This record gives sequence, C-alpha cells and structure tokens, in this order.
Amino acid sequence: MTRPELVFVSPRFLFPADSGGAIRTTEILRNMRGGKFRIRLLSPAAGDQQQRHAAQLAQIADQWECWPVHETTAARRLPLLASRLPLAVASDRSGAGMQLVAQALARRPQVAVFDFLHSAVLARLPLDAPSVLFTHNVEAEIVERHVQYETSRWRKAVWRSQLIKMRRFEHNALRCFDRVVAVSVRDAERFRSDYGAERIDVIPTGVNLNYFRYAPSEQNGRVVFTGSMDWLANVDAMRWFGAAIWPRIKAQHPAATMTVVGRNPPQELSASPLPGWTLTGRVDDIRPHVHGAAVFVIPLRIGGGTRIKAFEAMAMGVPVVSTSVGIEGLDVEPGRHFLQADTEQQFAQAVASLLASPEHGRTLAEQARRHVEQRYSNATVAREFENICEKAMQ
Repeated sequence: MTRPELVFVSPRFLFPADSGGAIRTTEILRNMRGGKFRIRLLSPAAGDQQQRHAAQLAQIADQWECWPVHETTAARRLPLLASRLPLAVASDRSGAGMQLVAQALARRPQVAVFDFLHSAVLARLPLDAPSVLFTHNVEAEIVERHVQYETSRWRKAVWRSQLIKMRRFEHNALRCFDRVVAVSVRDAERFRSDYGAERIDVIPTGVNLNYFRYAPSEQNGRVVFTGSMDWLANVDAMRWFGAAIWPRIKAQHPAATMTVVGRNPPQELSASPLPGWTLTGRVDDIRPHVHGAAVFVIPLRIGGGTRIKAFEAMAMGVPVVSTSVGIEGLDVEPGRHFLQADTEQQFAQAVASLLASPEHGRTLAEQARRHVEQRYSNATVAREFENICEKAMQ
C-alpha cells in the first residue's frame, strides 16, 4: 500500500542540528520516518552540505531536494530593511526555493508542512494542498523583547519597524494554513488572542532520553550554558549574565568556572573572555561539556517558543537555574524541577546556592529527570505531530 506523501519545507538546512529549532524538527522527522507518511524534504543547502549529510538526511526523510543558498552578508541584508517583509523573513526568500516548492506542490501531495513561520515566504498562500504550519515561537514576541531591552535609540527604532512588519506577516500567514502547530499552550493562546487564529494544535517539547543520559552533577564549581551564539537572544543572555551576574557569583565562589557552548560566539565575548570563562564555539556533541556540571544556566530575557536546552540539561542530571523567559512554555515547577530567577541578584544567589549545596542540586536534578521521563519522549511527540498531519488531510 502506497503511503500518502508529506512535503516538508524547511527554510534552513537541518544539519548539523545545533540549534533548538533544528533539534526539534529533526527529532520529530526521525521518529516519523517509516510511519504513516512518505516524507519529502525540501530545504536550502550551501556547497556540498547535501553530500556531507546524506546519511543523516536519510534518517529523517524518504526523499530530499535542496535549492542552492549563499551566505547572507550584512551588506546583502541591509537593503532588505526597506522590504515590506520583516528582515528575518525577507532573508529566507529565494526564487530557486519558491520554484522547487511550487513544483513539489504541483504534484499534489496529500499534506504539506511548512517549518517555522519564515518558510511561508516560499509559497503562494493559501495552498491548494492540505497544509500545516509548524511554529517554534511567536515570532512577533521575540521582536517585542528586542524593542524592550535595546538601549540604542536608533536600533530600538529599527526593531519597532520590524515589529510592525512581523505582526502583519505572522497574522496573515497563520490564517492561510489548515492547521497551525504551536510548541506550548502559551504560544497557542497568544496566536488566538493576537491574531484570532483558529485550528491550533499544541505539541510538547520532546527530548531524546537515550542520547541525553542521566549522570549526577558533581561538586566542581562548573557552570554551563548551551545555545547558538549567533542568535541575538543568546548573545543578550550572555552579555547580561557576564556583566551583571557573574561578578556576584565569583565574589562568593572564586573558583567557579563558566563554559559557553555554542557556534559563532561574537568577537566581543570570545576575544576577551571574563575570568573563569571558556567559549567552545561549535561542538559536535554538547554532552561532554554538560555532563557533571554543577549548574546549567538559562539567563534569557529575549526569546519565544520553548527552550529544548532546559529539557536536555534536566535529562542529563544537571540542576537548572533559569529566568521565567528561559523556561516559559515548559510544564515544570519552580523550586521542584529548577530554580527561577529574574533579577541579577536573584539569579546570582540561585547559582551560588547550588554551588554551595550540591545535595540540593542533585535533588532538583533527580526530580526534573523523572518528570521529563514520564512525559516528554520524542517518540510520543512525533506520534502527535503525525496525527495532526492526518487531521489536516481530513
């Protein structure tokens, strides 16, 4: 029996899966592969990415096609500020990509899934095929937080302009799909209240429990953060943590160290790291850098969706300290599964308390791991996503 075809459109090449969105997408596709649908993946690719990652692509799709993409430099992005589209969306627009997507849709797949809001720019909307928009964030909310925390007057004005454009684009795109998938109840409620969106399904954030195995944290004074360091929200988090929080921690624990794991850290951080700091850049495997750490920090002030890094740390047995933004959308309880801190003083004190009391950290970590085990396996999330795609067909 021939399985129905699912066309999956991604605005990014998915490997290496070193960002939260890529991890979430690849894990869902990996667990759907060989199931109810025959998966046809469409994405951009630079250089020989297709060839180098052919084995990984075969794990998540039955067939894949890519359009060529070139690195977008600052000089190329600057004129896009004049576009009616928000810059983040306009940067993903591609004539070759739109042509490939149009050809795939012309073959009348049983369902088409567009990954991230940005991918909607690659098609003429609304689609003729049954369609699903897989959102990983409320994109306008991320821009709102940039407006809130930006200190430069002219950059704040640019972010305000981007916010108007992003709200308009998000509003229009959400209304053009048969189903919208949100990664948290909070995001779904925002889509309904801000845009009047309907037909929204919510999937939980999953984690690969076999890959991220539990190992008790150690009394080593080691603090760690993971995240793509070319994403502005993570850069803002590390700037704030380094300038306002780290000195308070070092004052109480002089031997404490900080490891920042993530690709492309900005020059301002990598050229002159703070006392006790190590910036790894991109790594093939975050686990050796996280396992056994005394504290995992998520000092995010900007962001949206849900933070996969929180569940990964919890699965690995490292106690987590996070802002409310860093943990939002996840069904976890402050004081039981992690410590929540939203001011400089609260955050520093929470980290310092775990460095001083490893027993408390181990208790938090054990409770968090059990919570994740009971609810958030990737296989369960993939089955829910598969069911949503079937619902769109009907």
